Amino acid sequence: MKPRILCKHCHRKVPANPRLKNQDYCNRKRCQRARKTEWERHKIATDQDYCTNRKESRTNWQEKNPGYWAEYRRTHPKYRRKNRQKQKLRDAKRKARRLAKMDTLKRGNYVMPGGYYLIPIMDDLAKMDASMQKIIIIPDGYEDIGTSCKKGLDGHKKDDWITWNSKEECHDAAPIISGPGP
Repeated sequence: MKPRILCKHCHRKVPANPRLKNQDYCNRKRCQRARKTEWERHKIATDQDYCTNRKESRTNWQEKNPGYWAEYRRTHPKYRRKNRQKQKLRDAKRKARRLAKMDTLKRGNYVMPGGYYLIPIMDDLAKMDASMQKIIIIPDGYEDIGTSCKKGLDGHKKDDWITWNSKEECHDAAPIISGPGP
C-alpha cells in the first residue's frame, strides 16, 4: 500500500508523491495555490531582500502601466460593485474601532467615575467630617461651553477643574463636579 498524507489545505488523505520528500499538500489546484500563498507569506516575513524586490517590481510595473487600474475598473462593473461593498465594510470596521476608543484617556484613567468620600487634609491632620462627592471624568478634548449650555456641566467654572496624572499630582484640566452622596 502506498504511503498517504493529510493535505494541510483540504484535509483529505491522498497518496503521497514518491518524488517529494516532505509533502504537505495534495496536487489539487486550490491546494497548490494555498501552498504557494503560505510559502510567500513566510518568505515576506523572513526575507527582507525578497520583500524589497517584490515592492520594486510592483512599482516598476505600475509606472509602465499608469492607467491600467482605472481602465480595469471602467470595464468591469461587477468588480466595482464588489469593491464598493467591501469598502463599506472596511469603513464600518474602522469607525467601530474609533468609537471603542473615544472615552479612553491618553495618560491612563487613574480616577474612575463614581462616588467617592473626600476628606480634607489640613496641616497633615485629616478631618473626621468626610463629604460624599461625585466625580465625572471629562476627556482632554473638552471645550468650555460656558453658559450657552446650562452653564457647562454643572455650573462650575474652568478654575474648579482638576485631574490627576500618574504621580497623582493635581493639574488643571478636568472638572470635579460635586453633588449629593448616593
